[in-house]
Amino acid sequence: MPVPTLKPQEIPLDHADSNNMFQPGHEKPLVATPAAIEAHTLEIILACHAVLRQKADEHNGLDYLQVFKSPADSSPDLWFIEDGPGGAISAILPTDY
Repeated sequence: MPVPTLKPQEIPLDHADSNNMFQPGHEKPLVATPAAIEAHTLEIILACHAVLRQKADEHNGLDYLQVFKSPADSSPDLWFIEDGPGGAISAILPTDY
């Protein structure tokens, strides 16, 4: 299964709100909904997360919401949302929101 393509974010990369690094840790785990895992597999979710980490490093942060477009029109988009302090980095489907 090919890795979905990261869509451009809605705000400019140099915007002040583009400050999320998508770096998981003890205080901010990387989690995925069962629906996201079923639709995309854990391996695809981890590959997409690696793309996010690289892009966040390149631009010193990203918007809190990042969207990957599935190469198959029948598959839903995959969203990554980074919550604020005490939250998580969540891989979800739009319908999970």
